[in-house]
Amino acid sequence: MTDSSSNLSSGVIDAESTDATTSLIALREVDKNYGDVEVLKNINLDIKPGQVTCVLGDNGAGKSTLIKMLAGRHAPSAGAVVLDGEPVTFASPKDALNRGIATVYQDLAVVDQMSVWRNFFLGQEITGFLGQLKADEMRSIAAEELKKMGVNIKDVDVPISTLSGGQRQVVAIARALHFGARVLILDEPTAALGVKQSGMVLRFVRAAADRGVGVILITHNPHHAYLVGDHFILLNMGRQVLDAERDEVTLEQLTLEMAGGGELDSLNHELQR
Repeated sequence: MTDSSSNLSSGVIDAESTDATTSLIALREVDKNYGDVEVLKNINLDIKPGQVTCVLGDNGAGKSTLIKMLAGRHAPSAGAVVLDGEPVTFASPKDALNRGIATVYQDLAVVDQMSVWRNFFLGQEITGFLGQLKADEMRSIAAEELKKMGVNIKDVDVPISTLSGGQRQVVAIARALHFGARVLILDEPTAALGVKQSGMVLRFVRAAADRGVGVILITHNPHHAYLVGDHFILLNMGRQVLDAERDEVTLEQLTLEMAGGGELDSLNHELQR
């Protein structure tokens, strides 16, 4: 972990030392090609502390490629990734994580039969003499961090597979915050959840931003985005077709743009003929 993120072990960013107008991470005129296939073109994005930036788009819009660049899995073909005001090239996803960029994918990277606390510390275990796990310490920390997030899990020794989908998502979010995430990327966290479980996850998305983290919510659901979002980016076939603050767009406009906007009007006109 770099010095700039070493004071984040509690998962809370010092609001006094964080300028809310300064981007934590940004994309500047970014393109991404795979051979002759152009996946993203001229993308500009600013992720600021304490804000939820919602990136919307249908399947094939380029959302997954955007995640991979921010998470250090792929470098842009053109343009720059800017971290704390300086262009950066991530050597690997671990390099991005060490710089405070945490990504929670849909599969959550959990081991179903392991306990909640073991999954909380997966890959970040606390060890003592000869590498022996400090199980009691990790168990206590996991329970306390989840309690801070308002997650009511009576026993962190139960297999994580016994939790609901929403609870597993929140465990992954709490884990990222505990280990110093400054930027939290969430890949379709509500895609497979019902209304109640989605509401649980969205509350914790908002709570993460309220703790000073810059949150990127990837979703195809404009209703979920509008419940928690401060800024909205809409991708369509790799192009950035909407870039708006919350007070610049209504839910109805966002839904219409997501659904195709003018394309729907044209189709409706054609079908009415």
